[in-house]
Amino acid sequence: MKKKKRFIIDSEIAVDNVDLRKKLKYNIQQYDKAFHTGINRFYNHTALRKRASDVKDTVVSELDDFLVQFEENATKNGSQVLWANDKEEAIQLITNILLDEEVKLVVKSKSMLSEEIHLNEELEKLGMVSQETDLGEFIVQTAGEPPFHIVTPAMHKSKEDVAVLFHEHFQTPLNSTPVELTDFVREKLRIKYQQAGAGITGANFLIAENGSVALTENEGNAVMSTSFPKVHIVISGIEKLIPSMKELGFIWPLLAGHGTGQKISAYNTIFSGPGKDNEKDGPTKQFIILIDNKRSSLLDTDEHWQALKCIRCGACLNACPIYKVVGGYTYNTVYSGPIGSVITPYMTNFKEFGHLSSACTQCGKCEEVCPVMIPLPRLLLLNRKLTNEKGGNDWRWDTGMKFFEYISYNRKLMDLTQGCLKNSAISLTGKNLMGRKKSMPTFEELSFSRQWKIKCKNG
Repeated sequence: MKKKKRFIIDSEIAVDNVDLRKKLKYNIQQYDKAFHTGINRFYNHTALRKRASDVKDTVVSELDDFLVQFEENATKNGSQVLWANDKEEAIQLITNILLDEEVKLVVKSKSMLSEEIHLNEELEKLGMVSQETDLGEFIVQTAGEPPFHIVTPAMHKSKEDVAVLFHEHFQTPLNSTPVELTDFVREKLRIKYQQAGAGITGANFLIAENGSVALTENEGNAVMSTSFPKVHIVISGIEKLIPSMKELGFIWPLLAGHGTGQKISAYNTIFSGPGKDNEKDGPTKQFIILIDNKRSSLLDTDEHWQALKCIRCGACLNACPIYKVVGGYTYNTVYSGPIGSVITPYMTNFKEFGHLSSACTQCGKCEEVCPVMIPLPRLLLLNRKLTNEKGGNDWRWDTGMKFFEYISYNRKLMDLTQGCLKNSAISLTGKNLMGRKKSMPTFEELSFSRQWKIKCKNG
C-alpha cells in the first residue's frame, strides 16, 4: 500500500480512536502548561531564541570546519572518531566495535538516531541484546513499538496501559502505581548496567572547541549507561555541533524550557573522552560515530538547510493541530510532526513521503514555538512544490487541479453551467475530497454574478 494512502487510512483510524485522543489531549495540555511556565522564566525569550538561531546558522554554514575542529579535539581527548555516510555504514561500524569487544549486552539511552538506523533490530540479528534504559523507551520496547514522540516516546500510553503491559510481560501486580512500576524498572535496569559490555548514547550537542559530547536528561540513565560499561559509543548526526562551551549556558535551558517546561533538565553531563587513570568509573574506550545519512542533501539546498538547526525539543509536534489529532504513528516515519514532515522526504524520497507536507494547516504555530526559529511552514510549502515537481502527486489530482485552474480563470465558463450540474460533477469526482466524514458544500442554482445581475436589474 502506498504511504499516502496508508497515512489517510491511519489518520481516520486515529481520529475515531476516542481513547487515544483523550490521552493525547491530556498529555499535550500538561505539556502546554509546563511550556508556558518554562518560557516565561526567560527575561527576553525572543532574543534568546534569536541568539540560538544565529549560533546554529553559523554552525550549519561552516559545518565542514566545525566538524574538523571537533574531530581534532575529540581525538586529543582520547576518543576515536569514526564517520558513517549512511545507516548501513553506521551499523557496520557499531557492530564491528561490539564484536571486537565481545559485547553481548548493550545498554542504550534515548536516541532518535538509533531509531533512524534501526539499531536495536540490527543488533538483535547478530544475537546481541540492546536494552533501552529511558523509561519511556523501555515501555515502548517492551510493547514492541517504536517511539510515539521524539521527546516522550510513550505519550500514547496511560498509567493503566503501562500497568497492564508490565503485568503481561513481568507479572507485576495489575494495580501497581506509577511509582511502583518505576521502582521495578529501576531495579531491573541496575542489573543490566552492571552486566553490559557497552553503553550507547546519542548526543544533544557536540562541542567543537574541546571535542566534548554534551548530554541532557531527566532520569540519569545516560550517566549510568556510560559509567558501568567499559565501552561508550556515541552516535550523532553531523549537525549536532555548537562552537564552544559557553553556548551551553543558554541553549541547555532553552532546550529544557521548550522540551519539558523545566528551568533545566535534572542531569546535564559533558563527556570529554574515556575515563582517565585517576577516575574510578567511566569507560576505558569511547567511540564517537558521526553520521550523515542524507543530512548533506539538506545542506545542499537554498532554504531547507535550516532544518539542520533543529535541537529535537519536540515543541513543534505538541503545537501542531494535525499531530494533536492523528498522533505520531500515523506518519509512519522516525521523525513525525512538522520537523519530520520537512526532513523525511530528504532522508527517504519525495515520491513516498512528499504527502506529509500536506498534513499541515499553515497555522504557523510550529514556527512560533521553535527555539531556533526554523521557518517550518515555509519549508513545508516548498516541500509541496518539490513533491509536485518530482511527480509525487497522483496524475488524477494534477489533471483535476489543472482543469479547475482553467475553469477558475474563465468566469464565463463557470457561469455556463447551473448549480445542479456543478453539484453532480463534485459528487462524481470530489465527494471524498474533504474526507469520508465531511461533505462538500453545494453550489447555488445560480452563480453569485448572475444573482447580482438579477438583483440589480430588479432594483
